[in-house]
Amino acid sequence: MATNIKQLKNYLQYVAGCLEARLQTVFGQQGTYLPPLLPRLDVNGSAIDQLIEKHNLNSGEIIVLMLALAPHLQLDVFDQVIQPYMQESGDYQQVGGVRSRNGRSFLPTGQTAAFIITGNDLQKSLEVTALFHHHHIFGTNHILHLEDVPEGEPALCGRIILEAEYIELLTTGKQSTPKLSMNFPAQYLETAFNWDDLVLNSSTKKQIAELESWVNHHHQLMGEWGMQRQLKPGYRALFYGPPGTGKTLTASLLGKYTNKPVFRIDLSMIVSKFIGDTEKNLSHLFEKAENKNWILFFDEADALFGKRTNVKDAHDKYANQEASYLLQRVEQHDGLVILATNFKNNIDDAFMRRFQSVVHFPLPNAEERHIIWKKSFPPKAQINGDLNLEQIARKYELSGSGILNVVQFACLQMLARKASHVTHDIVLEGIEREYHKENRVW
Repeated sequence: MATNIKQLKNYLQYVAGCLEARLQTVFGQQGTYLPPLLPRLDVNGSAIDQLIEKHNLNSGEIIVLMLALAPHLQLDVFDQVIQPYMQESGDYQQVGGVRSRNGRSFLPTGQTAAFIITGNDLQKSLEVTALFHHHHIFGTNHILHLEDVPEGEPALCGRIILEAEYIELLTTGKQSTPKLSMNFPAQYLETAFNWDDLVLNSSTKKQIAELESWVNHHHQLMGEWGMQRQLKPGYRALFYGPPGTGKTLTASLLGKYTNKPVFRIDLSMIVSKFIGDTEKNLSHLFEKAENKNWILFFDEADALFGKRTNVKDAHDKYANQEASYLLQRVEQHDGLVILATNFKNNIDDAFMRRFQSVVHFPLPNAEERHIIWKKSFPPKAQINGDLNLEQIARKYELSGSGILNVVQFACLQMLARKASHVTHDIVLEGIEREYHKENRVW
């Protein structure tokens, strides 16, 4: 942390020194632009140096990065440099910048970057705009961007905005997991379970192993092996099967064992009744996830990925547009996207053709149910002699989550009754409750 703070101060002094050197040439105090030396890289202890090395940033890019970060470190850093030169001559427009809402602090714009990097050189100033293009490292990695300006105004008049996650990274050296919000409609999934706790048939296990292999080796496949010319980025998988069969848990375990964050997309926060808003919500989500190696898990995906309708009215037209837009964004995403549905037939055929894997999660058979029953009871829950779990497993068809619900009920009843063992009657009562909950004949 101390090293990080020290380097931030060094880079702050560097960008302030670059601005002062440029002002000295403009106001005739110095004939040649002589910026200070760049701070020495310290990649072992400094987040900003690690970012600079990772993206091989040059001096101009470092200046832009620090212009965006500086107001978050020291509000008056640029005012201290500018004011001595402006006292007699008034405001100097080429420096750019805007005042904060309280009117007290100088906030750099793209024009500020152009002034420092190029001075009055028009051609080089135009080249600075490339630093804010969406194809630039800053854009593709969603590090910073120029604030939108009113129509007709130069783009460089926009403030340089550093994304919140990079403000946190560069100032604290850490990046926290995004929280579920209207601006980020996805929830971080984690689990205390292990692969051994997940009971699946051999075919499903084999397909899940293929997904894990892609997550672990796709960079080598696309890069070193040159397959990026033949394959689309990312990987798309469909999980389908009844509720409670392990779809969400499998997604969580894939993230846990590949060290990749898994985010469950809250479709209710994405799908909007207002035309065009759904696309905006999706765009923001995928931009946030770009180049992050996240696993995106669309649970109950029928809401967005369902069968497209015949166009009968404007609502149908825009619903189909949303589906097409989503298909496009999913195909462009460079990470693993998992869609989950209870019914495979609910997914539009156009989407089905684009999945590399379609994984079935059926209800467990009797043998698998027996394993789940045995794994689910905690060690302190002693099984009574009249309770035959193998017989229970053969007789009652339940999903994995259904069995876990019964086990929870039985354990709570055992504690409430101060019973020494889990009995057949308690388990049967729990199964009956589960059947009624699912509107099944008991």
